Amino acid sequence: MQVLFELERRPARDTQASLRRVLSELNEADEAFAQELLTGVLDHRDHLREVIQIHAPGWSMERMDPISRCVLTIGCYELLHRSDVPPAVVMDEAIDIAKEYGSAEGGKFVNGVLNAIAKGAH
Repeated sequence: MQVLFELERRPARDTQASLRRVLSELNEADEAFAQELLTGVLDHRDHLREVIQIHAPGWSMERMDPISRCVLTIGCYELLHRSDVPPAVVMDEAIDIAKEYGSAEGGKFVNGVLNAIAKGAH
């Protein structure tokens, strides 16, 4: 999430350098998992944004707070492309991150959008 957040602020940023820096700051980070998520999100970014827009009527991507936007993008990727992760786990983790780092209503917003995506994807 931190790397995606940085990319929103500085699109020309070196994603691999950002990922290495973030991973070096974390204890027991799963580097392979983080790399797979980042690569998957970046490879499918346009489609993920379209899916989020469909399931967040009345909210443009630009109107969403940046943390919610990043969390939704990762959550959407996992729901659509990671069948090995149960949707409830994806949503719980995304909601927790949105609550901790995002706006006051971020957790509720992320919950609603990801729940709609999960129902539409299965």
